[in-house]
Amino acid sequence: MTKRRLFIAINLPENVKERLIGFQAKWTDLEPHSVNWVIKPNLHITLVFLGYVNDDEMYEICQTMKQVAKQQEPFSLKLERIIVGPPNATPRMFWAEGEKSQKLADLQGDLNNVIQQRTGYQYKAFRPHITLARFKYEVAKKIREMPKVEELLNITILVESIELMQSNLKRTGPVYAVLESIELGR
Repeated sequence: MTKRRLFIAINLPENVKERLIGFQAKWTDLEPHSVNWVIKPNLHITLVFLGYVNDDEMYEICQTMKQVAKQQEPFSLKLERIIVGPPNATPRMFWAEGEKSQKLADLQGDLNNVIQQRTGYQYKAFRPHITLARFKYEVAKKIREMPKVEELLNITILVESIELMQSNLKRTGPVYAVLESIELGR
């Protein structure tokens, strides 16, 4: 049986993706072979990483997403800054971080809880962010020696839907495809 590598995400509007991609030019002095920049179409907020899932499980996950989405109303999310993350660990990424949002935490928690009940999958702690770049180990050591990176943002996103995404791993990096888009509050 075929399995797909899936995750549930919030996709970003094109104008937000464009603004975030613009920040990549600020760090052109980093060794290009040691930093993997995320391409514009792949910018998103991961809510739940599902891993490899078969078609029956995918159908269950879509039903769960619809159930959870009905109970959630659209909400705004503010992106506040770009930092090196994760905080309090060896830095491995540039990421855009948002303000704390109870509505986002509720959406992610509800998805996580219902999917965990139905599938038995265990998930790691949720830290909402948008990955802009991933570093190789040798860059992570240099990043620790850099001055603190904190680019202030003032970007507000209206979250109206959640998407079931497929990640196809290629030599040039992952390519994401939307399999199902589900509006909140419906």
